[in-house]
Amino acid sequence: MTDIATTTASDTAPAHGVALTDAAAAKVKNLLHQENRDDLRLRVAVQPGGCSGLIYQLYFDERFLDGDKAVDFDGVEVIVDDMSVPYLEGATIDFKDTISEQGFTIDNPNAAGSCACGDSFH
Repeated sequence: MTDIATTTASDTAPAHGVALTDAAAAKVKNLLHQENRDDLRLRVAVQPGGCSGLIYQLYFDERFLDGDKAVDFDGVEVIVDDMSVPYLEGATIDFKDTISEQGFTIDNPNAAGSCACGDSFH
């Protein structure tokens, strides 16, 4: 897994601290291939809401907005808006496809607690 940040060559820190597992990158590539789209990025964001105060948003986006931070994971560009970066520092996006779990998951060390649905944290 290669992390190529959109920062300058002299800057060694990635643009954001979110990681994407190989399984998640493969699933994203598969979904984009099915849609025949190569112009989309995977956006992860944090917004107010949910029973614990904050909710994750994970979706495809063709936009690159002012303040967005981007890191390329083997051809999958993950973008995070400037306001969400501190909440997502060190988070890992994974994809699980087992009998008990299916879908994308976000393991976030910054989440102090979560609600029963697993979509909300504080």
